[in-house]
Amino acid sequence: MTQQPAAGRTPARTRRRAGGQAETRPVQSGAVTTRLADIAAQAGVSEATVSRVLNGKPGVAATTRQSVLAALDVLGYERPVRLRQRSAGLVGLITPELENPIFPALAQVIGQALTRQGYTPVLATQTPGGSTEDELTEMLVDRGVAGIIYVSGLHADTTADTQRYEQLRAQGVPFVLVDGFSPKVQAPFISPDDRAAMTLAVTHLVSLGHTRIGLALGPKRFVPVQRKIEGFVRTMQDQLGLPSETIETELVQHSLYTLEGGQAAATALIDRDCTAVVCASDMMALGAIRAARQRSLEVPRDVSVVGFDDSPLIAFTDPPLTTIRKPVPAMGQAAVRTLLEEIGGTPAPHSEFVFMPELVVRGSTASAPGDRSRP
Repeated sequence: MTQQPAAGRTPARTRRRAGGQAETRPVQSGAVTTRLADIAAQAGVSEATVSRVLNGKPGVAATTRQSVLAALDVLGYERPVRLRQRSAGLVGLITPELENPIFPALAQVIGQALTRQGYTPVLATQTPGGSTEDELTEMLVDRGVAGIIYVSGLHADTTADTQRYEQLRAQGVPFVLVDGFSPKVQAPFISPDDRAAMTLAVTHLVSLGHTRIGLALGPKRFVPVQRKIEGFVRTMQDQLGLPSETIETELVQHSLYTLEGGQAAATALIDRDCTAVVCASDMMALGAIRAARQRSLEVPRDVSVVGFDDSPLIAFTDPPLTTIRKPVPAMGQAAVRTLLEEIGGTPAPHSEFVFMPELVVRGSTASAPGDRSRP
């Protein structure tokens, strides 16, 4: 997330110095005039005002100056050196793989929030066969980061050794943990309410007449998985009167957080006569839709599917996916705000901040088969 050279910068001409070395310089006259006009139009100010800002002249209101700088960024022009804000420091962001679109979405929110506060985000991603969380942490610490935000890391794994986080704290590196909670770690946690998410999903499906509702999710050792199961079982008991043992043995299927994992889990649940499947991620939900179609079943006529995350572009799938919207903007901003408080020496309470998800109803859920009188 460190910035790459922006496209669309001021054109430049190259000429040869004596000895064959190339020299680059900005194009003058017409190109500069065009650039000023573009920036002025984007910022809604005069070209003269743009010129004053670019040359660091006084007499320009702070809000106007900021509008001009924002226009530079939007149009892809590089800010003059004198106008570049010095970084307040590097902040590491460690995420799992980026194939699941919810992780890039969260990284974008966190990166933008850090940049607005003058920090430079450094994205470190775990990949199969690549660097581990501990190796990425060591790399970031060696580079002198001011703090680290972990997303869905080992803190979410109930079988992982949490001593690594205590060692990090002993080194004086502030950190915040997103998606997952451990009472053993003294740090701020940012989480969605996974139990409430399952209540929203099950209540919606029960209202459509479904009584055989399955839950497809990841390995049980992860805290978000355990919480989803708790919310699912409790709501199924409350609304359908099913015994918890039946729910957990027949209606809960563990797999991987991938499209293929969702397909495998949904296949097992459909074979147990489930008419609806709640998935722990949108990627798994897409796999569940594929599983239904492989059984020559239509979604939502024969099988309803609910996702989790509301990832970018998920509203444009076929059918558009009903899903539980994870409060990504609020969670990302809270993670940054909390980390900066830690860095600033006024830490937030070392507890969990829980954010409420939202049900987004689209085209992948409908009345249960045989109950078409419902809307």
